[in-house]
Amino acid sequence: MAGHSKWAQIKHKKAVTDARRGAEFTKLARAVQVAARDGGGDPAGNASLANAIQKAKDAGMPKQNIERATAKGTGADTDTAAIESVVYEGYGPGGVAILVEALTDNRNRTGSEIRHIFSRSGGNLGEPGSVAWQFEKKGVVVVDAERASEDDLMMAIDAGAEDVAEDENVYEVVTGPSDLQSVREALEKAGIPIDSAELTMRPTSRVDVEEGQVGSLMRLIEALEEHDDMNAVHANFNVDGAVLERVAAA
Repeated sequence: MAGHSKWAQIKHKKAVTDARRGAEFTKLARAVQVAARDGGGDPAGNASLANAIQKAKDAGMPKQNIERATAKGTGADTDTAAIESVVYEGYGPGGVAILVEALTDNRNRTGSEIRHIFSRSGGNLGEPGSVAWQFEKKGVVVVDAERASEDDLMMAIDAGAEDVAEDENVYEVVTGPSDLQSVREALEKAGIPIDSAELTMRPTSRVDVEEGQVGSLMRLIEALEEHDDMNAVHANFNVDGAVLERVAAA
């Protein structure tokens, strides 16, 4: 089981408090701002911005907030100009490779805090390039296998998808970065319900994790994801879905 994908699906089904939603909106707005700053304000020609906007919409962010964040990114906002994208690489329990994408206005502070999170959770922060080679940038659309069949998803190939893979109780439609939006739109037009769609760093290989290490690995990933400067966390582990359900319920 592609553990990180399944874990994300489990977490999305849980209730989110107003405070956590506000923190999530802040992170999403920052991602929109930086994507607009770096690639322009037109999502049709900026895949990163299109992805950031879609994630914000999926999270329920109001349209005016998204538009304001885009405008700040393309304008002369000094706060946005001070934010930089930083990637951290490390290993978690069980030898799992973890790639962390952050947006920060203080690289030294964020680096120190990320290192502390890794060390206190049984992992270790590595050097640049230590794990990045194990990932590749792809678009991934997740569809519940109970709500669509593999035959239903074959039309995604015609829309530009590279592959449709079944992963326990979900299908993952894999695309090139620039094809994610067109594939998503084609699936939605065909009436196929989508659980999530985003640009991600997809593992090229995966590590099986023993059940006794799953809890500490999940705590590490959650601590990273909850950090204020975090944009995305990617990991290359396989875990049985039933094990993740038990850990999530604990």
